[in-house]
Amino acid sequence: MASNKINSILARNTENAPKSIGPYSQTVAFSHYNNLSAQLPIDPKSGKIVAGGIKEQTEQCFKNIKSILDSIDHVMSDVVRITIFVKNIKDSDAVDEVYKTFFPTYVPTRTTVAVVALPMDALVQIEALVSNGEGTIPNAPQAGNLIKLINNTANAPMSSLSAQTVSFSHYNNISAQLPIDPETGRLVTGGVKEQAGQCLKNIKTILNSIDVPLDDIVKINIFLKNLSDIEAINEVYTTFFPDSAIARAVAYVPARTIVAVSALSMDALVQIEAVVSHGDGTPPQAIEDRHGIVIKVSNTENAPKSSLSTQTVAFSHYNHISAQLPLNPKTGKMVAGGVKEQTEQCLKNIKAILESISHTIEDVVKVNIFLKNITDSNVVDEVYTTFFPGGIPARRTVGVSALLQDALIQIDVVVSNAEGTPPQV
Repeated sequence: MASNKINSILARNTENAPKSIGPYSQTVAFSHYNNLSAQLPIDPKSGKIVAGGIKEQTEQCFKNIKSILDSIDHVMSDVVRITIFVKNIKDSDAVDEVYKTFFPTYVPTRTTVAVVALPMDALVQIEALVSNGEGTIPNAPQAGNLIKLINNTANAPMSSLSAQTVSFSHYNNISAQLPIDPETGRLVTGGVKEQAGQCLKNIKTILNSIDVPLDDIVKINIFLKNLSDIEAINEVYTTFFPDSAIARAVAYVPARTIVAVSALSMDALVQIEAVVSHGDGTPPQAIEDRHGIVIKVSNTENAPKSSLSTQTVAFSHYNHISAQLPLNPKTGKMVAGGVKEQTEQCLKNIKAILESISHTIEDVVKVNIFLKNITDSNVVDEVYTTFFPGGIPARRTVGVSALLQDALIQIDVVVSNAEGTPPQV
């Protein structure tokens, strides 16, 4: 492949949005997506949280997102997915009021969760994933006119605030599903098992409505109220994955991240979000002209392994990496020391996974950090900058109530995949 045909990572920043809170870029584009850093309600001129309450803070988060998009010649309707982290789930209605003013007609897919803490003691933090129709091939804009495909089915819970699925290029992004019975609009009866089953049923129903099988999911994010419920959720999870005979034959399971939240909408116990491969893509072209793309999975002995998740799942121009805990892959146990040593181990595990698929840490476009104590951020950044000295990836940091194996930190990443995943010749 000629060098001028290879996608490149494009990191950008503007003075019109906050720049100085941490070693990361405001937006990192690769191929057909822009990955934005989670935006805090910071006034870019003062560098401080804006005055006021949740409404003012929400508005500032969205203003910052809009400023970043304006700076790269994009608009709010290019947003594919919005992720909202609030300190208090009761603030959701106030957040929604502001949200509607930024998305008056088109609505992206969406996830809303409450977490224990946010940087700078903010009440809200908002993140956006944005389409990038022009692509990132140097000096060669995307030739085809990529379109956005939005779909909703009455057989899954519907909302005026979000689309069930938004497809762009070779990915479908699914709104996080609560355990809502679509017929009643209420939470299903029972406990966490029943709720986890309903979340996954809703995802499967949405995928069925667009003729996509469950095994096309490349990444699952599970948000749960009580971390102690994970074993019960896993019991249900294994009844859905692998889903097909082909997937069972190779024991395929998606990459996965588990996040303990302080609260979910409707007082649910669990909420599940999926990122899905989309082999047909969304260019307006004849089916016979589309290129076959395959899912590529990989695991290495040099990083912790799990029967419930694949370490890395590549599809098209992205690799999705399962969340890494600070586990020594040889012993399977937590590394000794504090948050500094644990951060280093998480990033070592990520580096080992990337090296096993002939990638490097420089290929990372987005980093998601989950901290037991948000006050550990400065220590984390000390280690982080040794792995990402250029501060290129976009980033999100949230404080969570608990992590698996009582870890102090968990990190997952999204990685560029310039070579793509065409079928084996």
